[in-house]
Amino acid sequence: MNDGDEDQLANDEGETTMMPGHPMYFMGEGEDTEGLTARAGEALPKGTPLANREKIEEALRSVYDPEIPVNIYDLGLIYEIDQKDDGAVSLLMTLTAPACPVAGEMPYQVAEAVAKADGVGEVEVTLTWDPPWDKERMTEDARLALGIF
Repeated sequence: MNDGDEDQLANDEGETTMMPGHPMYFMGEGEDTEGLTARAGEALPKGTPLANREKIEEALRSVYDPEIPVNIYDLGLIYEIDQKDDGAVSLLMTLTAPACPVAGEMPYQVAEAVAKADGVGEVEVTLTWDPPWDKERMTEDARLALGIF
């Protein structure tokens, strides 16, 4: 990308999409968002105390699906959380549907939220559609909030 293109997303083929306010490089193939990856944060200095899993979950609970009044963690959109010894965090996530209008934006928001947590270094969020999300992945709190029993 050229200077001044900080508000564009680029995939491996060099195709760009405007995303105002969200500079980020996504990996993926064409229009397919399977495997789309967002990165945020930076390596922690040696000796920095690392965040525990609860801090990471707290950061995830600060991100909401814009169409559902429940955070992404309690919705069950986070499939894997892998924290490395150096504080780097890798997440595997999904969305409620492949046609979700925030598919290109949500992984970035998640990466940024987790990277802001004390004791978290580089964050990588990868989007997957396998297995497909279903309401059985939601926590009891999410079900209660949405009136699903």
